[in-house]
Amino acid sequence: MSENGEVITGSDFKRMIVGAYSEFILEYDKINAMNTMEGKTFYSGQPGSDILRTMGAAVIPLGDNVNESIGGISRRVANAAVLGARGNAGVILASILQGLAKGLTGKYNATSTEFGKAFQYGILYAQRAVPDQPDRPIIRAAKFVAKSAYVTVRSELPIHDILMAAIRAGMFSLAGGIMDPGEKIMLVFLQGCLKGLDGSFVSPVLSMSNNTYKVEAGVPDPRKDLVRPYCVNFMVENTRLPMDIIEKEMQEVGNFVVVERRQNCIFVHLHTANPGQMLERAVGWGRLSEIHINSMAENHAMITIQAPQMPLALLTVANGMEEGMKLQDAGATVIVDGSADSGPSVEDIVNAVHSDIAEKYILLTDSEHLRLVMNQARQILGDRVRVVLALDHEEQLLAVRAFFPELSLEENCRQMRKALENA
Repeated sequence: MSENGEVITGSDFKRMIVGAYSEFILEYDKINAMNTMEGKTFYSGQPGSDILRTMGAAVIPLGDNVNESIGGISRRVANAAVLGARGNAGVILASILQGLAKGLTGKYNATSTEFGKAFQYGILYAQRAVPDQPDRPIIRAAKFVAKSAYVTVRSELPIHDILMAAIRAGMFSLAGGIMDPGEKIMLVFLQGCLKGLDGSFVSPVLSMSNNTYKVEAGVPDPRKDLVRPYCVNFMVENTRLPMDIIEKEMQEVGNFVVVERRQNCIFVHLHTANPGQMLERAVGWGRLSEIHINSMAENHAMITIQAPQMPLALLTVANGMEEGMKLQDAGATVIVDGSADSGPSVEDIVNAVHSDIAEKYILLTDSEHLRLVMNQARQILGDRVRVVLALDHEEQLLAVRAFFPELSLEENCRQMRKALENA
């Protein structure tokens, strides 16, 4: 059969993402209320809220996006989702968006066949997010969806039909069973994408016509989940502008700002959501050189910016100040706030490590709920970090007490895991 001639544009993709986000606004409370026996550990906390906040981070780049290519838009959405991901559910959904972006890279528009293949990439990335649990309900549903998408893509059907077939396959995977939160998330995402593609949705938060935000009462504001996925370094040559003025201007468009004088130049480092906006300010300061822009959402070993204060640190999550004090007294080096229902995002963990307190880190979780968040951070940060999993606060304290900074990274991991096994 010949190609049907349908073209999916960047605007179509925007509507699909906003449609999915809007559908989650309608359904996230229902997802939170689902509490099957299988979901109690893996989706502990509130998986609906995790997903909504992850999607909130994903839609923010659409508000100021000037790149109309489907490849460029999908990549910005994916980068924001990966770093804004919260909980295991959020990491899996971000993986779907990351796979979509992988399949659409370099395309201005996409045919329905190209988009369908990119959609299959997204499903495969979701499966890869949980390699040690291939029988999880969300992964089983994803396999049904991927198989159906493959058949419809081979038939070169319109993207509407591909999404409809994926939804039917997801429903079929549930036949005779109780819906798991992950399966519900998969279906809501597909249904929202379809509504977005057809234009049959109304967003209570975003206006696609003028890129404005109108947040209704009771709906979480996605701007609170803004992430800054791009790590930017550059040199300013022979500038007369004082360093404190440069630092102040950079603080307005990013965070983790470092401004240092290096001979006749000034070195600038920051994390930002919009590298173009930041560089537009900087061009007036002097000649810019050695400009490096890295996406922190991609898997690579991030370079250190400042000399680390110690060779090894233990980073863990605390549910409030009192718990944090106990963990610090027991020997934890870096405490990340986990008191919110959705816990820390991937960006929160990456930023804590990127503060360069230590050369290497052990990331200690306080629940299964954060396992994929920590693993995603490890993939981004590379060989600098290892992950140790504790399932509750008591296990967390046991693992912290087994940590000794004078030992190596691997020796500490062995000791901490042994302490957990003997608990």
